[in-house]
Amino acid sequence: MRAPIPPSSPAFAGDGRLDTPTTEEIMNDYLADLFSLDGRTAVVTGGSSGIGRGIATALARAGATTVIVARGEERIARTVADLQDAGCRAAGVVGDLGSRDGIRTLAEAAVEPFGEPDILVNSAGINIRPPFAEITEDDWDATMTVNALAPFLLGQRYATGMAERGYGRLIHISSQQAHRAFVSSGVYGASKGAVESLMRSEAEAWGGSGVTSNTLVPGFVLTPLNARLQEDPAQIAALAERTMIGRNGLPEDFAAAAVFLAGAGSAYITGHSLFVDGGLSVH
Repeated sequence: MRAPIPPSSPAFAGDGRLDTPTTEEIMNDYLADLFSLDGRTAVVTGGSSGIGRGIATALARAGATTVIVARGEERIARTVADLQDAGCRAAGVVGDLGSRDGIRTLAEAAVEPFGEPDILVNSAGINIRPPFAEITEDDWDATMTVNALAPFLLGQRYATGMAERGYGRLIHISSQQAHRAFVSSGVYGASKGAVESLMRSEAEAWGGSGVTSNTLVPGFVLTPLNARLQEDPAQIAALAERTMIGRNGLPEDFAAAAVFLAGAGSAYITGHSLFVDGGLSVH
């Protein structure tokens, strides 16, 4: 009969007492290896409101140094102040993703506070919803530039450095309307379909380099982007009833999923669309 394998030799404190880690300490170390973002830097577009603000808050609270990118200086300042009051390291950059020059200028400005990012969250978006027959070429160009071109250019700009450092996370915010049409999807749905295709292309391009690209797919979320639709209580209630959970989404519903996709524990997940929608997509 073989003798049992002895446990690892115990460590002793300086006074000779046995010094072994507690279960809580072991668990905390393990969870930190999976989810902690200490030492990482994140850039979050649209990070001053809605889903973007919820994600920026989650990443910052998980330890990431976070840059909030948006158009409104006042909302950026409020968001950054809230994060700093919570003990987080954060800064804000005012910029406009509505043109190629604006995107490129913002890409360089966003690295000035803390350096090159390890995490990019593309949450900024516009939602123009005229009747389909009335969509103009300007509507198309504006929507595609902010919602699809900006994620492409920013991802291309930052992912090269991420790959050189061996770690990067590209996270996009998509929409149910990338998968099915409802409530006048129009050009918005087309732009989000482009984002999901972009995500798959990025996953292929950067595969094996330590850089992943994934997408969070919301249901209907109560954010300023959907303010016009929220003016119709009956429609809001109907959308809530289509979920399995029985309610529409809130910005904070994306916190855990974003931290997971941004962390080391998601290294083997790429090219994936993760639905955060209360079961709307399977109802």
